[in-house]
Amino acid sequence: MAFLAGVLLDLLIGDPHFLPHPVRAIGRLISFLERKLLGGAQLPKDRDRRGEKRKGILLWFAVILATAAVSGAVLWICFRIHPYAGGIAEAVMTCYILASGSLRRESMKVAAGLDSSDLAGARSALAMIVGRDTDRLGEADIIKAAVETVAENTTDGVIAPLLFTAIGGPVAGFVYKAASTMDSMLGYRNDRYEAFGFMAARMDDVLNYLPARISAVLMILFSFIAGRFSGFYNGRDAFRIWVRDRYAHKSPNSAQTESVCAGALGLRLGGTHTYGGVPVEKPTIGDETRAPQTADVLRANILMLGTELLTVLLIAALFAAVRMTRG
Repeated sequence: MAFLAGVLLDLLIGDPHFLPHPVRAIGRLISFLERKLLGGAQLPKDRDRRGEKRKGILLWFAVILATAAVSGAVLWICFRIHPYAGGIAEAVMTCYILASGSLRRESMKVAAGLDSSDLAGARSALAMIVGRDTDRLGEADIIKAAVETVAENTTDGVIAPLLFTAIGGPVAGFVYKAASTMDSMLGYRNDRYEAFGFMAARMDDVLNYLPARISAVLMILFSFIAGRFSGFYNGRDAFRIWVRDRYAHKSPNSAQTESVCAGALGLRLGGTHTYGGVPVEKPTIGDETRAPQTADVLRANILMLGTELLTVLLIAALFAAVRMTRG
């Protein structure tokens, strides 16, 4: 019940900006340890790459253990106070772990800007949810960028946290979020983080391997369901493009749900993007069978929410089966 309440709470309120978020505290811990272990922006020329990799491994375990200890202590204290207090704490923590509410809200701000012909506002809203440069993007590229981030984050922002929380409670959920945050902050293949962020990047790939594929399969299933009610979803193309393009990314996981979404909506995602003024070539995903529409942002969110619904139903069925077996 606490798990389901947390899912519902996330859908209703998301992550209000005026409330403190535990993931921000995890991010501050990562930044603090990075400065202590790796140093400032200017690194010496005679660097010890193996030493940096060892320090990155140390940081990863330190953050994971600290996250598990704090989240476990919060739950222990609340359950010591009263079982209802523990249940409420579990629900609130589950809400913080999930990101479907905030992802839907922030991505729809992009669509709202385009609907009101406010291209600058749409670019500004998009910059809040993507890492690429947005100041020169046209309307079609803005739409595709928003769709792409919703599709990609369906795995690491929604389905993977759901699965880890269902298996190990909020402690496992926050451990996953800590690992994901370390990857987003340190898992870059550049001069600073190539060695130091190795552990963060590799463990994120490991932790997301199964969730990414479960997400893709369930999104394909929902594409078939949605296609029964709307001509804008194509389950067969979702499956076809997933089979063809699911590895069209540097990460073994990121293109899993992106390819399904691209196929279901008939869009081409990926391609060359600019980060900090530097063009980065990426493989394209999907076939562009029509011009992007502002409504595609909403359609991508419906795919995300439908995939979440199927995942929750699957988890609830497993919970019920376990209870019946024990009973």
